[in-house]
Amino acid sequence: MAQENTADIGLIGLAVMGQNLVLNMHDKGFTVAVFNRTVSKVDAFLQGPAKGTSIIGAHSLPLFIKTLKRPRKIMMMVRAGSAVDQLIEECLPHLEKGDILIDGGNSHYPDSERRCKALAEKGILFVGTGVSGGEEGARHGPSLMPGGAVEAWPHIKKIFQSIAAKSSDQEPCCEWVGDGGSGHFVKMVHNGIEYGDMQIICEAYQVFTQLLNCSTDELANIFAKYNKGKLDSYLIEITSAIFGYKENGEALVDKILDTAGQKGTGKWTAITALDFGMPLTLIGEAVFARCLSALKEQRVHLSQILGEIPLPQWKGKKEAIIAHMENALYAAKIISYTQGFMLLASAAQELKWKLNYGSIALMWRGGCIIRSQFLGKIKEAYDKQAQLDHLLLDDFFKKEITQSITGLREIVVQAQSVGISVPCLSAALNFFDGFRSKRLPANLLQAQRDFFGAHTYERTDKPRGQFFHTNWTGSGGDVSSSTYNV
Repeated sequence: MAQENTADIGLIGLAVMGQNLVLNMHDKGFTVAVFNRTVSKVDAFLQGPAKGTSIIGAHSLPLFIKTLKRPRKIMMMVRAGSAVDQLIEECLPHLEKGDILIDGGNSHYPDSERRCKALAEKGILFVGTGVSGGEEGARHGPSLMPGGAVEAWPHIKKIFQSIAAKSSDQEPCCEWVGDGGSGHFVKMVHNGIEYGDMQIICEAYQVFTQLLNCSTDELANIFAKYNKGKLDSYLIEITSAIFGYKENGEALVDKILDTAGQKGTGKWTAITALDFGMPLTLIGEAVFARCLSALKEQRVHLSQILGEIPLPQWKGKKEAIIAHMENALYAAKIISYTQGFMLLASAAQELKWKLNYGSIALMWRGGCIIRSQFLGKIKEAYDKQAQLDHLLLDDFFKKEITQSITGLREIVVQAQSVGISVPCLSAALNFFDGFRSKRLPANLLQAQRDFFGAHTYERTDKPRGQFFHTNWTGSGGDVSSSTYNV
């Protein structure tokens, strides 16, 4: 029987992520206690993956908490939502002031904000931490993004930074993010960027197969080559491996149904971007692309109803498209991260968080799904200018986007001219062209709004902040609507 106050940290929730984090902590020299609501999973874990280790199992929540050293550190790896609140309520009677509750699931950041404030009133320190890297990352080194009660950080820092992935210069991919729900907010944006990265790669796949008739062996080689250059990243690497994977001599990817699932974090990112008025167009299109893919039966039916629509034939060289695509993916990636960090900055201003954007980029350089060498350049950009408005103002990214945008433009034009859907690549190009435009047609939009709703407008010949209304028809009157933006 385990003695009281012997475990450095406890973990509740022995699904695969929880198990792998526990084994990772044990490997780094920490004594870990575990509990699971279905207690048979505790025994199965101790007799299976944890056999022969010093990991402590408990068959009840009170016994589990008694094994923990003070201040008690409890990491919860359970389903986001009400299950987290229920578990917190069950733990509270057994905790003391200064104890630490850590939510390592994919919780929505407003929930973490709420929990942090509510638990602070009870003297309990709450930490909401993003955990990225999947099963493999959890076992051998995830990216960790903790935020919440900063008083908890000194107590968990050694454990978290020990188990985290390390960047190429051996820096841990884990640092304190900020107050409240900031840790889960950063993880949410990470996942949104992940949605975008995955979708632009899928669009490249569509172009290569539909336009160039590439085999999966060719695709494996193309992406392997991409991974040796400026697109060096985990997602490009695994894409090459996927194309090369055979089942009974045939490519497995060709046998997978073309309907994508999602767990909600990309949707949260898109909704939050709308709430903050940030144009995360690429990530939004990535979410909608998954929604469109799920309409499989409707898509098949419409393709049969419409039949073949005559389209121009592309007659260019395969090598040229492959080269353009490398630049297109690179330019779209720059745009996606530009949008993501703009959302982080907007949230920091609105919610009074002090985010270190360079540290966030470092946290994403290893362990997580979007890890790539590219992130080192983002860290350098924010190291040079901590409050950089956006990445396109940095000298490196300004040069890179200028050099790669032609490839993106060429791919979008070619794809759309022959009827290939490339929503995220198109969104990246449209954002770039809109963001660099000195003048957009929103003046006409404001005139329309004022015409039908008396919503007022500002004038180019008057100072900003002065609003005007015109009686466009001569019969509408001179009373204007109140001026506000959502």
